[in-house]
Amino acid sequence: MPGGRADASIVRRRSASVGPVSVERNIQRDEDQGEDGDEEFRDEGVPFYINRGGLPVDEATWDRMWKHVAKIHPEGEKMVQRIRGMPYLPKVPMPCVPTFQLSTLVPDRLEAIQRYTRELQYNHTGTQFFEIKKNRPLTGLMDLAREMIRESLPIKCLEAVILGIYLTNNMPGVERFPISFKTEFSGNYFRHIVLGIHYAGRFGTLGMSRREDLMFKPPVCRTLIDLISEFESSYRKCWHTLKKVKIGQYVSHDPHSVEQIEWKHSVLDIEKLSREELRKELERHTRDMRLKVMKGTAAPSSPTRDRKKDSSSPHRSQSSPHRRNGHSERRSSGEKKTTEQKNLNDVGYQIRV
Repeated sequence: MPGGRADASIVRRRSASVGPVSVERNIQRDEDQGEDGDEEFRDEGVPFYINRGGLPVDEATWDRMWKHVAKIHPEGEKMVQRIRGMPYLPKVPMPCVPTFQLSTLVPDRLEAIQRYTRELQYNHTGTQFFEIKKNRPLTGLMDLAREMIRESLPIKCLEAVILGIYLTNNMPGVERFPISFKTEFSGNYFRHIVLGIHYAGRFGTLGMSRREDLMFKPPVCRTLIDLISEFESSYRKCWHTLKKVKIGQYVSHDPHSVEQIEWKHSVLDIEKLSREELRKELERHTRDMRLKVMKGTAAPSSPTRDRKKDSSSPHRSQSSPHRRNGHSERRSSGEKKTTEQKNLNDVGYQIRV
């Protein structure tokens, strides 16, 4: 649980709004954080609320956050009274967004982005300040990333994924994709997410976690199974058993894209797959991601804001994946795609607001 550094994070910026909330009462439920409903969520096993009211904070929600902090902090109400009773609080420095020379190597850029993410600090307040709706278009999530940088508030793992996408958008040789983990410890289930990185034929990750070895992995793994094995080993060190891994598709580099991030292109049940089956599934996923990049170079990946809108409803391009409405459309372990590939020249785009 948090110590002195967490106290500083709690009072970093009083401009943060902590609005209506969302809490996962059944921690075994396998659903997304972005879904509606007033319930509590758990991040790596610790309950927290989600700010749905935007910025700045109002008194009612501010008090609500402090009440939750008093409940989860080891010192409880004493810590809250000590901080809120101080007439003057030390100013917390705002980290600087990394900038790079053209000669800066990509691995050095990734390390600088991870350092910046760490400097924002992990959010121990029990309230996620920025609401991440996973079904939002990429352009809306990038607006949210700019707000994260502007406010410089502590963040959690899902916010770090969005921030990592934004900060790597100008690195065309770096492909990004989400990786979600579900683990089990002492009969309870825990969830975590990082941003997968593919560069120069090697895999790594960016992210945010309470544990140092569950966020940044330099791009040195030759295959996806090597990367997943790295996380499995890291989880094993803290006595967690990896149960399920969900891997998404490559994310567009266009900050104005109206595509949605494909969070769960492959859903892998680690317990039910042998090592060889897992390797084949991850190789298949790697080929799927490579195919998307090849399609993206052959045709525009998505329409932009300044593209002329058509009054009709044209068909969607194959390179702009549609929102997956049901579990039946997700690719699970061992399931092969049977959808027919369409000719890119015969289809258009659909604008999503």
